[in-house]
Amino acid sequence: MLLLGIDLGTSSIKVSVVDAATQQCIAAAQYPDYETPVIVAEHGWAEQSPDTWWEHVQQAILKAHATKKYNPHDIAAIGIAYQMHGLVIVNKQQQVLRNAIIWCDSRAVTYGNAAFDALGADYCLPHLLNSPGNFTAAKLAWVKANEPAVYDQVAQLMLPGDFIALRLTGAATTSASALSEGIFWDFTTNSVSGELMQYFGFSNSMIPVQKNVFAEHGLLSADVAATLQLKPGIPVAYKAGDQPNNALSLNVLQPGEVAATAGTSGVIYGVSDALTYDPLSRVNTFAHVNHTAQAQRLGVLLCINGTGILNRWVRDNWKTSYTEMNEQAAAIPAGSNGLLVMPFGNGAERMLENRLPGAQFNNIDLNTHTPAHIFRAAQEGIAFAFRYGLDIMRASGMNPSVIRAGKANMFLSSVFTEAFVNATNVPVELYNSDGSVGAALGAGIGAGIFASEKEAFAMAQPLALIEPNAQEVYGDLYNSWKSLLEKQL
Repeated sequence: MLLLGIDLGTSSIKVSVVDAATQQCIAAAQYPDYETPVIVAEHGWAEQSPDTWWEHVQQAILKAHATKKYNPHDIAAIGIAYQMHGLVIVNKQQQVLRNAIIWCDSRAVTYGNAAFDALGADYCLPHLLNSPGNFTAAKLAWVKANEPAVYDQVAQLMLPGDFIALRLTGAATTSASALSEGIFWDFTTNSVSGELMQYFGFSNSMIPVQKNVFAEHGLLSADVAATLQLKPGIPVAYKAGDQPNNALSLNVLQPGEVAATAGTSGVIYGVSDALTYDPLSRVNTFAHVNHTAQAQRLGVLLCINGTGILNRWVRDNWKTSYTEMNEQAAAIPAGSNGLLVMPFGNGAERMLENRLPGAQFNNIDLNTHTPAHIFRAAQEGIAFAFRYGLDIMRASGMNPSVIRAGKANMFLSSVFTEAFVNATNVPVELYNSDGSVGAALGAGIGAGIFASEKEAFAMAQPLALIEPNAQEVYGDLYNSWKSLLEKQL
């Protein structure tokens, strides 16, 4: 029996087909081969076309089929992971009304801040666990205020994964986890926040039918099944944001367990059984994939917008490859001869209280610094940003003894991994894991193919454990970096 996982990323769509019996990926595909552009109409804005996502999802699935490594009709369930916090709005005919306002878009900050002031910290923090900030609800408020003709046509609002499931099945559904990442969910009443909906003037009819994360979110329609060479009627049995899904793929499900990822954005994601929040909303708390009212499982999330996108910018502007960058960076001593890089150039940074300091290269010496120094300093700067955020999490009681990560994206770089481990002083356990495989296994749980989450990950084994070995050196480097950052804030 096979499972199909779809990972809707900012850069591309990744799909994996997993054998439920062995829990191993037997085929994978990515589409497109190039990185999907982000539409930036104004400074701080970031949009993508949901219809383009859907076209790319279809092409990725057909590309996986083209490997001929399996029979598509053996696929029994579909799972979806998706870029978090985006806003997709559709009319009564399920047509997209405008481009999606995606996770790194900064235009709604003032709307979220105004909601926080009006509703009050005493309501927002204990009930929503976050400020409305720059999340999905605030983005819809921006549409209401600035595009009233569009807003008047809204039948339903969705997170990106909800939209892909809609296209697969024709059914609009969501979950407490999705609503919590949009800051619509009241954790004290375990329902959509009436106070927030009333403040923004949103209709409850805009909220899709609520399901558990692991549940049937609709059945594959006959016409889509024919196009995708799949059996009609198989369930979409799992949907989760990319970071909760990344944690699931690393079997991070219980209190105290912590995951990290370093893709376009960088994330540390820890599981708690307490309704915890940061008074300044620099880190955020959402319902984890296995959260219920009876057994609380909260995902405490640190997000750094400027992570892999900085590494990509360096690669593109120096016209090189990631492999060459990593090799050259490894030949440079730690500290990059005094060069310090701030990676914050991809929208408002929540851990910096929604400031936009921009990416910066500091202390460049035109006589001594080479491209190799740039390559290393960029990766070290990203690692130091992780340490800065982890210290905020530590102040809230999250003290990981080990962090699990997939051996992918920036964790493919020994330079970055060394800097991350030593700057944070936390060992990293690396796994052969990715989001589309996690989504496939999530579908197996939701469809009842696995009896439990534990069974779904029974065969997962770490590839390596990376221990700190230069804490003092990196501690001093981090302190210099932190001092420079805080002077600029």
